Amino acid sequence: MTINQNSSIRILSLVEATTINGVAKNVFEFHRAARELNEQSPDFPSIAAHLVTFERKRPATDATRAPNQFVSAAGKLKLEVEVVPERRRFDMRTLAALRKIVGIQKPDLVVTHSVKSHFLMWRSRLWKDYPWVAFHHGYTTTDLKMRAYNWLDRWSLPHADRLVTVCQAFARELASSNGVPLEKISVQHNSVRPKAKADAADVQSLKTRLGIGNDERFVLTVGRLSREKAHIDLLAAYNLLRDTNPDILSKLIIVGDGPERGRLEASARAYGINDRVIFTGQMSDVQPFYAAADVLVLPSLSEGSPYVLLEAMAANLPVVATAVGGVPEMVENNNSALLVPARDKHAMAAAITRVLTDEEMARRLTTHAFAMVGTRYSPAAYASSLIEIYRGVLRSRLRKSNRSNSALTLSRGL
Repeated sequence: MTINQNSSIRILSLVEATTINGVAKNVFEFHRAARELNEQSPDFPSIAAHLVTFERKRPATDATRAPNQFVSAAGKLKLEVEVVPERRRFDMRTLAALRKIVGIQKPDLVVTHSVKSHFLMWRSRLWKDYPWVAFHHGYTTTDLKMRAYNWLDRWSLPHADRLVTVCQAFARELASSNGVPLEKISVQHNSVRPKAKADAADVQSLKTRLGIGNDERFVLTVGRLSREKAHIDLLAAYNLLRDTNPDILSKLIIVGDGPERGRLEASARAYGINDRVIFTGQMSDVQPFYAAADVLVLPSLSEGSPYVLLEAMAANLPVVATAVGGVPEMVENNNSALLVPARDKHAMAAAITRVLTDEEMARRLTTHAFAMVGTRYSPAAYASSLIEIYRGVLRSRLRKSNRSNSALTLSRGL
């Protein structure tokens, strides 16, 4: 194994995605930023990327179906993608396909992004021959099946050369529950690329469609409607806000979908605020919502490095969030966001009220948050940091290889 610091690094990434989820955003943004950095500076290595994803085998009658969103998006970025067919979530026949792909590609580094890809890398024993970096994006514990999948990481992750996770809170969790030494874990918060502000006409059109009058404030939340996102607590806080501040005319817009939607709609009716709460479902483009809103609320019980938070910061939208997971590592209370305890409807209602009634404070929050996006959470900073991690792994493997070869030579001499 050799390391050429400034030429190229061949990376094979296992990504379990069919849509543009958070993991897909992470992978695409890294490669996009790395390509830009290489074009700007010859000292930055070029990245030769090969992505591998998995997809349930299609029926013969469905052979003409268009590629999934992940494959299509990768193609637009000129990233090679190889799709491994599978019969079920953990199809052990994929091990042979993975070994074949790695044998052909001969990457400098293998990167995995999910419980399944970690497991396959471990079971294939490819980690013995190829440096391995495993990304940990956080666990969900919504059902027994997911908890069982997460348990597999206890077997897989200790064999990776390095773990990369999205916040210090997750790093501590990995160290305590998975037996991975803290010194083997690197923390990399996600990055965000600011998008062009939505057109004023599109913003007004959105408000009209949602029935938001010119005298009404726009309270926004964006995310999957699942228990850990705690939208039920936001409804309680919004109901309290309406009771204690009847002079603040507003509507709560909930963007997203998921298993909790029925329960949330029933709760809104029970509070008698269903005429003030609008469920939009999943939206492919949330930029007009960020531009139209007065405040974004993130009421989660657990978070890592939430893209929604970064997107709101990049859109100059003030944020109220629960102080959970990696959120307090990313923003400072009363400086770049207002942070409140999880499940505290009184604190959440008070924080939302402050943003809606104190224009100077709201402006200060957005100014500081936007500045952080351009420095701490820029794609360039993220890509540069990751490359240093990758180089460190390659150097460490090279040292181990040299020591092993020296020991073998010595033993034969003896």
